[in-house]
Amino acid sequence: MRALLSKAPGGPETLEIDELPDPVAGKGQVVVAVKACSINYPDVLIIEDKYQFKPPRPFAPGSEISGVIESVGEDVTGWAPGDRVIATTGSGGLVEKIALPATSLFRLPEGRSFAEGAALLLTYATTIHALLDRGHLVEGNTLLVLGAAGGVGLAAVELGKAFGARVVAAVSSEEKAAAAAEAGADVTLVYPRAPFDKDQSKALADQFKAALGPGGADVIYDPVGGDYAEPALRSIGWEGRYLVVGFPAGIPRLPLNLTLLKSCDVCGVFWGAFAAREPKANQAHIERLFRLWKDGQISPRVTETYAFEDGGKAIARMAARGAIGKLVVTVGE
Repeated sequence: MRALLSKAPGGPETLEIDELPDPVAGKGQVVVAVKACSINYPDVLIIEDKYQFKPPRPFAPGSEISGVIESVGEDVTGWAPGDRVIATTGSGGLVEKIALPATSLFRLPEGRSFAEGAALLLTYATTIHALLDRGHLVEGNTLLVLGAAGGVGLAAVELGKAFGARVVAAVSSEEKAAAAAEAGADVTLVYPRAPFDKDQSKALADQFKAALGPGGADVIYDPVGGDYAEPALRSIGWEGRYLVVGFPAGIPRLPLNLTLLKSCDVCGVFWGAFAAREPKANQAHIERLFRLWKDGQISPRVTETYAFEDGGKAIARMAARGAIGKLVVTVGE
């Protein structure tokens, strides 16, 4: 089978298509013929050895896939060849076939495309865990979403509205503002490009405060980091919750006196560890996501698709931070 492999640390241009042996389903496993693999920011980091997990090389990036079961191993029940499935993989998704634990699979609903299926789990599962378990978002709260037109950002906008929040979406362009508004944001604002000096940082904080209103943000969802973090934190309301989701703009240093002045919480969000430690709670979240998907309250927005051979270009596009919604690589027919 073909695989898009990282053989040495480096950028997307270092990835190579190569042949690997076809996987065999072991005990409790299935082999999935991959149809689509979505691209997420960890794919940018993992091939550069900058992610918290470093798979042994050669490895394929790609952390969520959709496809069709090709074979099932011993002790697998409830699944059969031909079933359409979606799964998160951690890495290894940019391959034509992959062996996965049967327990990691979810059924792709009829009428949903493989591209949509590959774009659902990681962004929405991360976000529902962030908003409900870490952010304690409730109806009537005000939610500020940074990077609101990316995959996790649009998920936060949609889920925030589904849970009854007033959503303020912060983005870097008018095109992205339009995407966030289409996803349901009540207010959009376009922030300037970092880096910021002290005066620019204060001006951005004032921009956030004006959009949020006098009560500030009850919950801030930050998948961006960098120089955007401190101005956002300055706009938080009393006893607000600041959710740390990711750092494509860099790892910020926050003045902790702000947490005292606002009596607020800064909360880390690590969905992968949560899913491993609390599988039943994670399963309940994902079942809720499927209900919201069925009811039309969420809908993965796939804006660009790439051929398998161009998977590196998809990762480069993600690294450039210009993508709106989800990028998906088509692997099989």
